[in-house]
Amino acid sequence: MNALKAEAKKRGCGSLQTQADWHQQELLAFFANAEFALAARNVLTRDTSPLALDEEDDIGLRPVRSLAETDLDSIRRIDRHITNEDRSTYLQQKVSEVISDSGIRVSMVAEQDGMVAGFVMARVDYGSFGRADSTAVVDTLGVGPEYKGSGIGSALMAQLMDNLASLQVENVRTEVEWENFDLNRFLSSAGFRPAQELSLSCAI
Repeated sequence: MNALKAEAKKRGCGSLQTQADWHQQELLAFFANAEFALAARNVLTRDTSPLALDEEDDIGLRPVRSLAETDLDSIRRIDRHITNEDRSTYLQQKVSEVISDSGIRVSMVAEQDGMVAGFVMARVDYGSFGRADSTAVVDTLGVGPEYKGSGIGSALMAQLMDNLASLQVENVRTEVEWENFDLNRFLSSAGFRPAQELSLSCAI
């Protein structure tokens, strides 16, 4: 672990992050001894069954398509409004991963009046955090402020679940800062519930 911390610090990382099932007491003790602490993030999960939507919801009228490299500027704008931070480097890295990955692509944008109104960046992981099954991970999700409450987020999430189910991926997971009440509330309405894993972090 010390070697990993040293290498991460050399690469400019400020912390190490992981997840562990709260039942795995020996593993949790190991991380505690390695100076990991409980992070202020909720680990949430749901299966890939269709979203439960109101009958009058017209999300089908909101076009959703695969994310493209040309969407980066719109994604940056939306993300900056939500986070009040400039995460250009992180978002550029994520978009590059989506474009260069020759495997399964599940990142998408929703459009309204020909403009990018929201986005979801997700990926399919095989065996991350010690799991043997395939699980989708939502890295980031955002809706433009002018489209808040218009069903853009639900349209993205509904299409994501449909796509993942068709790929025979059974579960999807994400991590959310515990004080991000709006996002936690939205994910709860989309069927996400607390997972059995704890989010752990160690400053280096």
